[in-house]
This record gives sequence, structure tokens and C-alpha cells, in this order.
Amino acid sequence: QVQLVESGGGLVQAGGSLSLSCAASGRTVSSYAMGWFRQAPGKERDFVASISRSGANTYYADSVKGRFTISRDNAENALYLQMNDLKPEDTATYYCAADSTLRAVAMTTPQAYDYWGRGTQVTVSS
Repeated sequence: QVQLVESGGGLVQAGGSLSLSCAASGRTVSSYAMGWFRQAPGKERDFVASISRSGANTYYADSVKGRFTISRDNAENALYLQMNDLKPEDTATYYCAADSTLRAVAMTTPQAYDYWGRGTQVTVSS
């Protein structure tokens, strides 16, 4: 089993930055693709970014491309999301996820991920 714990959320003004972290435990996730998703109240869980096992390939939702950067440190068993130029529409609970199926490609749909953290709240004020 893999446990994922997100941290780094908070309240920030529009145009500001936040850095999210996801600490994995229970098993090494170095061979798992990983991703970040977000969910606003009353809305579905949306893809934000994903990263391949080695970190060589990254994928982003169009809405965050150029503003967010996903990275991972396999030695630390950790995943990160650097968020810059935040907008009020980025307000959501952000979830870290791991895909243990050993896919070579990092997926963009939540159904592909079988381990999830409990989320961290990001609120962007205008």
C-alpha cells in the first residue's frame, strides 16, 4: 500500500505563488507515474499535471500550462507542484495521485490512478 500526503496549500492573492508537496510512504513510488488533480466544490475532479516514472515526460492541462511545474524526487519518494501566477479559478482542493500499473506514460484521467492523497486546499483571492 502507498500512502500519499499533500502539503503546502493555503491562501494567496491572485498573481502569487504556492508550492505543493506530496510525500509518499509505505512503498517506493519511483516506478509509478504520478499526477496532480484538483476539485472545486460542486465540480468534477480535473487533471492538472502528470509526470512519468523517470520524470522525463510531463503533461499539463491547458489551463495551467506555462504557470505550473510538476517535478519529482524519486530518492525522496516525493512529488511537487510549483504554482505561479495563480488565478482565482485555480481555487480548489489539490490531490496527489499515483498510478501503480507501471505504465510508461503518465495518464491524464483520474481513473488511471489507484492511490490518492486526502488533498490540500488552495484558495486564490482576487
